[in-house]
Parts: sequence; structure tokens; C-alpha cells
Amino acid sequence: MVGERLLLLTFGESHGKCVGAVLDGCPAGLALTEGDIQSELDLRKPGQSIVTTQRREEDKVEIMSGVFNGRTTGAPIMMMIRNADKDSRSYEAINDTPRPGHADLVAKVKYGGFNDYRGGGRFSGRITASFVMGGAVAKKLLHQTLGVEIIAYSLEIGGIRAGRFTLDEAAKNRYSNETRAPTPEAAEEMKKKIIEMRGKGNSLGGVVECVATNVPLGLGEPVFGSLDSDLAMFALSIPAVKGVEFGSGFASTRLTGLENNDEYFFDGARVSTRTNNAGGILGGISNGMPIAYRVAFKPASSIASKQATVDLRSGKEVDLVVPGRHDPTVVPRAVPVVESATALVLADHALRAGMIPPVIGK
Repeated sequence: MVGERLLLLTFGESHGKCVGAVLDGCPAGLALTEGDIQSELDLRKPGQSIVTTQRREEDKVEIMSGVFNGRTTGAPIMMMIRNADKDSRSYEAINDTPRPGHADLVAKVKYGGFNDYRGGGRFSGRITASFVMGGAVAKKLLHQTLGVEIIAYSLEIGGIRAGRFTLDEAAKNRYSNETRAPTPEAAEEMKKKIIEMRGKGNSLGGVVECVATNVPLGLGEPVFGSLDSDLAMFALSIPAVKGVEFGSGFASTRLTGLENNDEYFFDGARVSTRTNNAGGILGGISNGMPIAYRVAFKPASSIASKQATVDLRSGKEVDLVVPGRHDPTVVPRAVPVVESATALVLADHALRAGMIPPVIGK
């Protein structure tokens, strides 16, 4: 469970009956339909292109509670999708040979072998559908009450990094190409690299950048309730994430204080900064500038190349080729997931700060 005022509880496993979410704390009166959730889920569902897994799931959402006559009631919103295109036979065969890069071994030891290991079970990237269900509600809530817009895109895949672009260009291009890149040129180069690596039985990692605009000043609490720590915590809960940086991030270690500090100026009656090296957050509190951060994803762990592992039953070292249908990179499908995680954290903090009323539309 994550959140303080807007709480998200997720459930389900990769090859179980369903995957779902319970979102508690959403104000009453928000206009909400299954179509609002579905449009977001469609952005991350599998089987849409050659650069993603060929597992085909409709991911048709069902809202089971918390919405009545097209409006949220203030009660917990329960949403779910059913798993249909699942083939668990290959996972039965490799249950005693943990896959390199996966949580198979640690899960087996921690849970005494009682965990659902099919398709990675609870550790699968499929659970991020739950994040998107909750995030769809949070995005609509933020947009309607505060005018917040959240835009994420594949900044880099396999070492290919998008060149110069504006946020408007990124918003226009990101969902019009298979790699979710901010420019058509980067999209084409990324796609070529992904196809090349898939042909070699290998995979790629990358970076998703996320920018939230119109975020009001004052979200976040100092120290342990800071806005950036909560964003980082949620981002690191997304499978395959290995790093997070805000604003100038690690590049700030190579700058001087004079270079890295964001100088203030009056933009009309509003105090603004000429640069945004802080990524929109100072002292754990939003400063009114766009929230800008990047999330690093490791290469997809399931690859069609021979790797060394161990056979826990025989006690011998063996070779393994991971069977099944897998993403050659998780980055494109992670873009809407990062957006959703961002929305959930921002909406939670806005509710904490009293910037979103308990009843919408009155």
C-alpha cells in the first residue's frame, strides 16, 4: 500500500485470475468511467508492437465499486482486469532453476516455495497495470482540480538518447511511435536497436523522463514526507527500476554551486527561476517550477540467450535459456506507468495540503 490521504492497494499476480487496484481517499463527485481508466491501460498493455512482448491481453478494466451514476462516491474504488493469455507450462519446467536477473530465488527462499512463480508472480511487470488503474484516477483528479499535466517519454534506450526537443514536441510525439520517444528521429533509431538486440536474444535498458507542469508551490513535507523522496520511493517500486534522479541529478556533481543554483526573478507578480536544476523541488517541497525527474530501467531480465544458473533440486550448475514471451526492453511500456506513479504521489500530497476539496463539482 502506498499513500497517506490517497491510498493505493494492489493485488494479483502475472498468471493468476486477475490484477487489480483499490484506491481509497478519492474525493466524491469526480466524473469517472471505465473508459477513463481503459484509455490509460491501453498505453501499457502488451502485444501492441514488435518492440514489446507478444503476450496478448485485452486488459479490459472493470470498476467494481466506488463509482455510482458516473461519479466517484468517496468510497474505495476497486478496479480489476482479468488475465487471459497466460501459458504457465514453461514456468513449471524451470521452477527449480532460478532465472538470472529475476526474483525467483529470493522469493522462493523468503516465502518457503509457496509463492506463485508463474510468469514472475507478484514480481512481474504485469502488476504495474494496477499502478495505471490508480494513476488514471489521480491524473483526472489533478487535471480537473489543479490543471496539472504529466508527460513522460523514453528519453534513452540502449544508449540512444533523444536530441534536443521541447516539452510540447514530446507531448505530441511520445504516443505516436512504438518506443514512446519524444522525437521521430530518436524513435526510429531506438526501434532499430531494439529489433537488433532482440534478434541476438538479448535486451536493453533505458531512461524514462517525466515532467509535471502547473504543480502548485507547497506540496511535500520536509525530511521523511518530502515530495522527491515519495516520488523516488514509488518509482523504485516499479519492477526493473534501478535509479532515480531529479533536475540536474548526478550531473550536478560536476557543477559548481554558482552553476547549479537556480536564480530567482519576477515573472510578473510570480517568483520564478531562470533554470530548473532543482527539478521543481527544494527542501522536499514543490517550488512552483515543473517537477522534472528521470527513472533508470535495467535491461529486461528474460532473454533468449543461454545463461548459467543452478538446479536447486540436483545441486548442480546448469545452463538455462528462458522460455516464454518477453519484452526486449521494458522502457516503452513503462512510460505510462511512470506517469501514473507521479500522478498518485502528487494527488496524495495535494490532498494532504488541502489543495483538493473532499467533494468535486459542487
